[in-house]
Amino acid sequence: MTRPSRSSLYRRHRFPPDVIARAVWLYFKFPLSLRMFDDLLAERGIIVSHQTIRIWSEKFGRQFAADIHRRSAGQFDEKWHLDEVVITMCGKKHWLWRAVDQDGFVLDVLVQSRRNATAAKRLMRKLLKRQGSVPRVMITDKLRSYGAAKREIMPSVEHRSHKGLNNRAENSHQPTRRRERVMKRFKSPRQLQRFASIHDPIYNLFYLPRHEMTSTDFREMRSLAMQTWHEIAQVSAA
Repeated sequence: MTRPSRSSLYRRHRFPPDVIARAVWLYFKFPLSLRMFDDLLAERGIIVSHQTIRIWSEKFGRQFAADIHRRSAGQFDEKWHLDEVVITMCGKKHWLWRAVDQDGFVLDVLVQSRRNATAAKRLMRKLLKRQGSVPRVMITDKLRSYGAAKREIMPSVEHRSHKGLNNRAENSHQPTRRRERVMKRFKSPRQLQRFASIHDPIYNLFYLPRHEMTSTDFREMRSLAMQTWHEIAQVSAA
């Protein structure tokens, strides 16, 4: 299936691509509400409703996230950290399963209603299909479902099960938690899956471990990330 060109993607939108791309970037980069972004754009003379920003974020964000994923294929570390966190929606518990690599880049997410071996298998199958390779090491907490699923899906992979070793994956849930508070909870598993599937690839693009690099390197990497974003959105960097 051929991807739609950016010109066709922006067709019949009254705002130019650079405005739309900036709105999408603001929404997924900063944990603010839609109405706050409405005010931020209005201050720049761009009068657009918060509902329009939401539609842009879903439509264009999905395409941008897919492009970022294609560009990053094969670049992640071979050490995978897997973890799950409970998200309550409409009074019912669901589990957000997430996998990150050694450097903190998100590999994939999956929202499920169960926290058992079957759910762990679904996550691992999705990871293997999307990454196209098996990890060298898999690190999890002490949930036994991971071990049972690993023995069936990836029997040759080394498995380290220790709560203290999995802080990398546990910390990766923090951006979702912050957005959950701003959005006053997610409304459905489908909404959470849609948001996380778009947010996390964009988060990867702008994820810069500032404490591990000099100020010069940080500014250079930040400029490179913004340049990549403009290339993905196919808008002028000016």
